[in-house]
Amino acid sequence: MNEFIDQLRATSPWEAVAAALGLAYLLLAVRRNLLCWLCAFVSTTIYLFVTARASLYMQTLLNAFYLVMAVVGFVDWRRGRTDSGEVLIRHWRAPQHIGAFVAVIVATLANGWVLQHSDAAMPYVDSFVTWGSVITTWMVARRVIENWLYWLIFDAVGVWLYYSQGLLVTALLFAIYLVIVVRGYFTWRREVARQAAASPAAAEAQHVAG
Repeated sequence: MNEFIDQLRATSPWEAVAAALGLAYLLLAVRRNLLCWLCAFVSTTIYLFVTARASLYMQTLLNAFYLVMAVVGFVDWRRGRTDSGEVLIRHWRAPQHIGAFVAVIVATLANGWVLQHSDAAMPYVDSFVTWGSVITTWMVARRVIENWLYWLIFDAVGVWLYYSQGLLVTALLFAIYLVIVVRGYFTWRREVARQAAASPAAAEAQHVAG
């Protein structure tokens, strides 16, 4: 316990700020608030430098991707609204989920094999979290409800990855994420039912491919 506290005290203030903004992003995303993308943009800008210093190269690339997706997500959420101004939620069909998981596994194996010949830390785990997060972040930006279920998997692995590299604040953040994503899924699911009951057009749009 003392070792954990010492490591926590040694945490970079920048990492703490990035973690706080990352938490704010997720809480706002649960509520489908557009400000979540502003928090995501600033948080990932900081994490670009934090992960690079920790030799988590795939996580560094992932954060560069997050910067782009923060803009894409903001634009898509702003456009994809119901008549009342609420963000419209979508579903993915089974073939899309199968394709997503196959893509993550193939990318993880290929990427991990390349990185194991460098000084990268935990190349296969880093790659798995990275490519899983790429797919899942795209789902969030496109308002796909199943993103919350995907995050349960990749955030759980992320806790282990960041803790093993001494990024304790980030590891704690990911552990908190696991609780929030469960809440996010059920919150969005209730909203899906409400949107479908309120508007037949919204119900049809929920099944459009994202």
